[in-house]
Amino acid sequence: MSFRSRFRAPVAVIAVAGFLGAAVVAPFAMPSASADAETMAFQARIHQEFVPNVSAEADLVFTDVSVVELPDPEEERLRLEAEAAAKAAEEAKASAAKQATTPSAPPRYEGGGSPAEWMAAAGIAEADWGYVDFIASKESGWNPNATNASSGACGLIQAYPCSKVPGSGYNPVDNLVWANGYAVGRYGSWAAAYAFWTANHWW
Repeated sequence: MSFRSRFRAPVAVIAVAGFLGAAVVAPFAMPSASADAETMAFQARIHQEFVPNVSAEADLVFTDVSVVELPDPEEERLRLEAEAAAKAAEEAKASAAKQATTPSAPPRYEGGGSPAEWMAAAGIAEADWGYVDFIASKESGWNPNATNASSGACGLIQAYPCSKVPGSGYNPVDNLVWANGYAVGRYGSWAAAYAFWTANHWW
């Protein structure tokens, strides 16, 4: 074998190996088509030479866009304060009008005493206290400030409307004075009122 043939064989092997290596590596190094397009566009933008327009008017590329004028901070603050004051005045006016048309509730009872003391002060005969106790226990649990959530009936015997009680519907003595007149006036006595109410399953 000549020197030339011995030299050519290794060179050929190296050339083939190099070609195959490039063929194997190349697919993994090639970017995708979209990435390549973006890269080319980016390169074109950043390497594009700037050429000034012939006239200044040609630079006015935003002439068709409406201009938004930002409010002056101090004027905006004053405007918001004026709106808040006007709203507060309207709410106060509406509240005053509502209070004028809605009767105020009588003051709630903050005093002391016992049922026996209240019945005695209301002029109810002691012989009727058992009937009154039964009715008051069912109506209010002897709580002078008891109020019906739906009707607004109030006090020991749940007067309705509460305003019909002379004095205060929440005052236990005033409530019992009214109830005594109601029981005797409508039914004839506390005993008769008790009998009527229990017969009609009010409890």
